[in-house]
Amino acid sequence: MRTIHTEKYYDTTPHMVDVYNRNARSMGFCCENDNEFLIWQDKVRQKLFEIIGMNMMEKCEPEPELLGSQKMDGYTRNKITIQVEPGVRMPFYQLIPDIYKDNMILPCMITTHGHSSGGKYSPAGRKDIPAIKDQIDGYNYDYGVRFAKKGYMVFCPDARAFGERREWMKQNDNEEDFLTSTCIPLNHIAISLGMSLTGMWSWDLMRLTDYIQTRADCDHERIGCAGLSGGGLQTLWLAAMDERIKCAVVSGYFYGYLDSLLKLSGNCGCNYVPGLWRYVDMGDLGALVAPRALLIETGSDDPLNGERGIINVIEQVGITKRAYAVAGAENNLYHHIFKGGHKWDGEKTYDFVADHLI
Repeated sequence: MRTIHTEKYYDTTPHMVDVYNRNARSMGFCCENDNEFLIWQDKVRQKLFEIIGMNMMEKCEPEPELLGSQKMDGYTRNKITIQVEPGVRMPFYQLIPDIYKDNMILPCMITTHGHSSGGKYSPAGRKDIPAIKDQIDGYNYDYGVRFAKKGYMVFCPDARAFGERREWMKQNDNEEDFLTSTCIPLNHIAISLGMSLTGMWSWDLMRLTDYIQTRADCDHERIGCAGLSGGGLQTLWLAAMDERIKCAVVSGYFYGYLDSLLKLSGNCGCNYVPGLWRYVDMGDLGALVAPRALLIETGSDDPLNGERGIINVIEQVGITKRAYAVAGAENNLYHHIFKGGHKWDGEKTYDFVADHLI
C-alpha cells in the first residue's frame, strides 16, 4: 500500500452546516397578507438580480437568424440563433406543430434541458443521434416534442456550457463531452467576475422570452416553461424572476439547499451562487412564482432529494404552499410525487399546463 490509514478526519463540512443553520434564509418568505407578499417579492427579486450578476449583463438587439428547417412527424423543426448579449448567441430549436396555419397564434412552451442531455437535442427529441436516443429513453427527455404534438409553439434552447455552447475544453465530438457540459469552468469565470451561471441562464431565457414576444405566431400572454433537473433549475429561476412566464413545470429540482447542495456538494457547480443561501431557500424561489401556475414533479427515489429523501422536498413545497395561500391561489400550485428516480414523469404535466395556458 502506498498510503497510510487515516484514523480521524478533520473535515470542515460540519462547521459549514452550522454556519448555514445560523445564517440561512434571512429574506425567507414570512408574509401574512397580500400587500406584504407583493413587497417581499419585489425586494427579493431585486436582491437576487444583484447576487446572480444579472445587473452586469447588457441588453442588445436579438438579430435572429434562421439556420435551417426540417419537417418532422407532427411538427416542423427550425433551428434559430439569437443574440442575448453583445457577441453572445444562443442557438435553439423552434418546434412548430402541424396544427399551425397562417395567422394562427399559439401558446408557447420553453423547454429547458438539464445535464446528460447534449443540450437542446434531448428536449427536441433528436433520436437520430444515438447518444441522445439513450438519454431520451432513460429520462423521458423528449418533452419538447410532446408539447409540440399537443399544439404548443415550443422553443428548446441550449443553455450556456451545453450543446453548441460548450467552452473550449469540451468542443469536440467525444460522446462524454458531447453529452456533458462546461458548467464548472464557466461558473468559475463568472463567479470571479461577480456573476454566476444561474444568472446567465436566467438572462438568456428572459431574452428568449423577449424574442417570443416579437413573433406574430406566438401568444405573448401565454408563455410557459418546463424542464428536468438542471432544466428544472432554469425553469424555476426564470419563473421566479420573470412574471411573463404564466405556467412553470419544475421536474427533479425542488429540495432544501442544506441537504441537497451543501451536504451533497459534489453536484454540478451550476447550482452554486455566492451568497444565495444567506437569503433564500428553494421554497422561497417557488414563492416568487405565486400566484402564477406552478407544478413541481418529484421522483420518490430521486437521490438528489438528499439524505432525508422526500421529506426534504415536502418541507420546501410547504414554504411555497404558504405563499400561494397568502396570494389566494392554492389551486395554481400542484406537487406531483411519482414512484421512481431522477427522470421526467409527465403524468400530471400536460393537463396542468393545458388548464393554465389553453
